[in-house]
Amino acid sequence: MSKTNESLMQRRVAAVPRGVGQIHPIFADHATNCSVVDVEGREFIDFAGGIAVLNTGHLHPKIIKAVETQLHKLTHTCFQVLAYEPYVELCEKINSRVPGNFAKKTLLVTTGSEAVENAVKIARAATGRAGVIAFTGAYHGRTMMTLGLTGKVAPYSSGMGLMPGGIFRALYPCSIHGVGVDESIESIERIFKNDAEPRDIAAIIIEPVQGEGGFNVAPKEFMVRLRALCDQHGILLIADEVQTGAGRTGTFFAMEQMGVAADLTTFAKSVGGGFPIAGVCGKAEVMDAIAPGGLGGTYAGNPLSCAAALAVMEIFEEERLLDRCKTVAQKLTAGLEAMQARHKEIGEVRGLGAMVAIELFDEGDHARPAAALTSQIVVRAREKGLILLSCGTYSNVLRVLVPLTVEDDLLDRGLAIIGECFDELT
Repeated sequence: MSKTNESLMQRRVAAVPRGVGQIHPIFADHATNCSVVDVEGREFIDFAGGIAVLNTGHLHPKIIKAVETQLHKLTHTCFQVLAYEPYVELCEKINSRVPGNFAKKTLLVTTGSEAVENAVKIARAATGRAGVIAFTGAYHGRTMMTLGLTGKVAPYSSGMGLMPGGIFRALYPCSIHGVGVDESIESIERIFKNDAEPRDIAAIIIEPVQGEGGFNVAPKEFMVRLRALCDQHGILLIADEVQTGAGRTGTFFAMEQMGVAADLTTFAKSVGGGFPIAGVCGKAEVMDAIAPGGLGGTYAGNPLSCAAALAVMEIFEEERLLDRCKTVAQKLTAGLEAMQARHKEIGEVRGLGAMVAIELFDEGDHARPAAALTSQIVVRAREKGLILLSCGTYSNVLRVLVPLTVEDDLLDRGLAIIGECFDELT
């Protein structure tokens, strides 16, 4: 009996806890670059990229070759027991890529949440302080500390009780929702007045472009002022580049466009080209604040993932993917802005580089987020063969995370499908 999406969904429901969500009722069988084929043989254009993991596309030949080569040499020793060169080489390359005119060191781990957890640990050890300031609309992960940093309760921490203390919430600048740079800085100052003295705050953590929050872009002016505020009070600035990293925004790290450098940078997702790897890069003296044994993990910096990440770095250079990002960004932005001109429901087209999203409102009223329409478009697009993702504080944002290696005809077809969905549903 041939497998179907429906039969596999029935098995999934019986075997997997309901807390593991699934956006599309589809089981993938195989994929190439920007195309995914399900178990029933239907092909889909992938505008999700495994949630920003596949900037270099599915199964890039160079990544597969690098992993196959490593597979026949070494799969695991635990770096803390027996080291291996790919780990060190990747750290060297990340140190040279992360912005900041200072000596850097890098820790490799496995997931984005783990990277953020370790960044907070390092900041606390380096400063001798415990408090952390995060922002509204933030997404930093699903572990306990990162859930506390994440600025969205449902569905991420619903029913789990209060998250760890010592976390304070500032306003992320977002002009369409009435929060300007001044208001955001003032919200941090209010924390200092009402909740915690600056000398109790170890770090401020921020996504230069929010992911789950709706692809809100931090203005450069805000980042400059935030950096100055941190310097004034001896607070470390953590840039969470888990989603923005690996070229998605037009530079390898988004902070390259922000005019300032963070003290600590977290990365994951597309750095591994589909293999699980993440890390923290920061000022050498800050990274060295924790004594031997305080950092690491059994699978942290796995040799296969290191090989994949090193291949990703080479692909960006050889295929000029940062230039390709600009081309993809221009096509996406122009196509979505053309739709905006025809459909008042599209309140804004925004993003940085090829990290592009549209926010939807009922009848164009910015006080009425169109969550239902957003969901309907995701479903209709899937019916037409396009995989999309929604996001945003009000679940009314459609985001595009298409591989930067996407073929032009698939990029055009994907945009056309989004346009068809709006024409049919609005």
